[in-house]
Amino acid sequence: MPLDVLGAAIGVAASGPATVTGVTLRASDARHGDLFAALPGTRAHGADYAAVAVAGGAVAVLTDPAGARRPALAGVPLLVHPHPREVLGALAALVHGDPTAHLRVLGVTGTSGKTTTAHLLEAGLAAAGRATGLLGTVGTHIRGSRLPAALTTPEAPDLQALFAVMAEDGVTDVAMEVSSHALAMGRVAGTRFAVAAFTNLSQDHLDFHRDMEDYFEAKAALFDGRAEHAVVCVDDEWGRRLAARTPGAVTVSTGGPAAWRGVDVHTGPDGTQSFTAVAPDGAQLPVRLQLPGAFNVANAVVALACLDAAGVPAAVAAEGFAGVAVPGRMQRIEQGQPFLAIVDYAHKPGAVAALLDALRPQVPGRLIVVLGCGGDRDRGKRPVMGAAAAARAELLIVTDDNPRTEDPAGIRAEMLAGARAEPGAGDLMEIGDRRAAIAAAVASAKPGDAVVVAGKGHETGQEVAGVKHPFDDAAEVAAALGAALQGTR
Repeated sequence: MPLDVLGAAIGVAASGPATVTGVTLRASDARHGDLFAALPGTRAHGADYAAVAVAGGAVAVLTDPAGARRPALAGVPLLVHPHPREVLGALAALVHGDPTAHLRVLGVTGTSGKTTTAHLLEAGLAAAGRATGLLGTVGTHIRGSRLPAALTTPEAPDLQALFAVMAEDGVTDVAMEVSSHALAMGRVAGTRFAVAAFTNLSQDHLDFHRDMEDYFEAKAALFDGRAEHAVVCVDDEWGRRLAARTPGAVTVSTGGPAAWRGVDVHTGPDGTQSFTAVAPDGAQLPVRLQLPGAFNVANAVVALACLDAAGVPAAVAAEGFAGVAVPGRMQRIEQGQPFLAIVDYAHKPGAVAALLDALRPQVPGRLIVVLGCGGDRDRGKRPVMGAAAAARAELLIVTDDNPRTEDPAGIRAEMLAGARAEPGAGDLMEIGDRRAAIAAAVASAKPGDAVVVAGKGHETGQEVAGVKHPFDDAAEVAAALGAALQGTR
């Protein structure tokens, strides 16, 4: 793509000739033909690393006026825009041939449920014979091939490159998670959405957003008209507000009036669920899920409504749902033990409460919960998470999650303060070592109990003092179960 054509697309003139064949935000990743996006940051300016990008093969730089004044950019072809991040997505899409013009993209936003809903969408699309892609927290899927993911929603250049690879590989439909960070930072600019869906909103990411209103408005940006169809779960206040301001939104509910409803929910002793989905025309459809929890019924109905909007018959989609299991989301760990063992990604107050409330009816014994909070993130949710878990668990073991650069003991103290202040709280323990905490939970479990290890879910590392160490909750729970069972033989 000629640089002057890219400049014309964003309303600026190129300072010199260049032919662009790729886009990158990371100077160290620059390849021959790339446009390097040198964006202003809170601690440094991307233009300070432009020499690295040019040495790697970058042929031009997108930056702001402050970046353009850096001496290292003298003689380098430039696109200078007052707000380069806002136009980066559109430029990346243009360089990659506008790939989402050739794909049906079904985007899901919300605090909780994005990952599960995206996996349900992928399964429903596949059941209908569509060639599928998936982008989200757990990873990227391209027609069954799996790639790791670093961000819930990749940065705009990486996202458009992935869409281009999917389109080249014959993908027709993509299910993707859309984070509030991605919306606020323009990562999905340049992306065409066939369907946008909203699951719910609860406290999270208030280290990034000013307050809950700011968080809500970031999510609501997905419903500004960029999507052909909108699906909104109205089971919480935020969903009802969003639906009221989104013309033509298809509503979903599991407890009130809506276009799509989930009713007559039945839970099996193993946590599997069946329910009836009621379509806008009144048609009733039986749905079965391996996934436990009332919130997963809501996720499934959101997915049905999205797939219907994308032209997939609900009965076909429901067949695909029956086999869906999501890593780190209500993931059962079975080693022949006489109690339930669950690993889940719940790492915010609302998600912890929903997780434990969903499990309570299935557990005749005690809920034994292992939970921590991440460092360098929203501190306000720590006591609230501690209180949410303490109010529902007979035994709460407060441990470390990803302390990152913070003092782990300080994080635990904030959680414990909330837990101890909760009236009627169960027993509390503090075990900083996460492996030891999991072992202690398993050792204390009796027949009919449930051990719930929450917060990290599918993650395979634990970041302590800025260093990431291998750590997999599912593997640790399995190892603790194996050791405990071996000791009883």
